[in-house]
Amino acid sequence: MAVNEKANDESGKMILAYIERVERMEEEKAAIVSDVKEIYAEAKGNGYDTKILRLIVRRRKQDANERAEQEALLDLYEHSIGMRRDVDE
Repeated sequence: MAVNEKANDESGKMILAYIERVERMEEEKAAIVSDVKEIYAEAKGNGYDTKILRLIVRRRKQDANERAEQEALLDLYEHSIGMRRDVDE
């Protein structure tokens, strides 16, 4: 086997190993996505609003400052289009 062929063979093995690792991770990811869907279906079956649950999950990932900034902007925007009224009004 020539030096070039051996290098190509080693490169091919490495590439295949990377591809197989990615494929395994994709399979695991699909299984996790399926499990999450089942959890939301169970919650919905028990009368919970899954949109709100998803919102809470998303918000819990944010840090407190980011969440507070988003809430302040939401309040400002809603107030500017008349969706929110001040308590004093």
